[in-house]
Amino acid sequence: MRVQLFVTCLIDTFFPETGEATLRLLRYFGVDAVLPTEQTCCGKPADSGGYRYESRKAAEHFLSVFGRSTDPIVVPSGSCASMVKNHYPELFRDDARLHAQATAVAGRVYELSQFLVNVLKADRAGLKGRGKITYHASCQLTRELGVKEEPLALLRSLDAAEFVPLPSADRCCGFGGTFMAKMPEISMALADEKLDTILSTGADTVTGCDHGCLMNISDAIRRRGAAVQAKHIAVVLAEGLA
Repeated sequence: MRVQLFVTCLIDTFFPETGEATLRLLRYFGVDAVLPTEQTCCGKPADSGGYRYESRKAAEHFLSVFGRSTDPIVVPSGSCASMVKNHYPELFRDDARLHAQATAVAGRVYELSQFLVNVLKADRAGLKGRGKITYHASCQLTRELGVKEEPLALLRSLDAAEFVPLPSADRCCGFGGTFMAKMPEISMALADEKLDTILSTGADTVTGCDHGCLMNISDAIRRRGAAVQAKHIAVVLAEGLA
């Protein structure tokens, strides 16, 4: 099987280890992951800020790059996957050609945990883990994509790791895209509340499927000096690969 990998801005710029972990996971399951070098931003930051023209330009470029193939598109980010899957068709509702292309591309998009569980059956593969892990359910992954059980299935399946549920796991961490920049005090307060619930589990690792959330949680961990790590689910899963 061959897929196209959209690595996302945050991963490309700040968290290359997550991109590498995603590649390792896909290759472990025999997937040929192609990384189009022309890829840039999906347009989510501009769209969240109300900059529709800029968002459309980024989306048009995405379609020009990923529309050349019929392979599945794997995205290690719930918010970016939702942008392409749920918002691209609406962005181009007044352009018949681009709307058709956006709809076709949207139908090929999988968030990483979706692809691992629903296509590769990775939750049945006996992957190994380590330590005590809890999980933050990011807003757009949960509410826009409807991805709720797949990350949990992966984490619960890990041998030699203990999964502990997070109270109010789907409560916002305060990142919220541009919300974090426009209302930092509220964002930080929400992140501190989220960290309190994480610490209550006794976990040594909190994981999730969106690096925006993990960045905000990591900042709260740093400010508090807490003894817990925030890692993308791709990194958590890849750590146990032979």
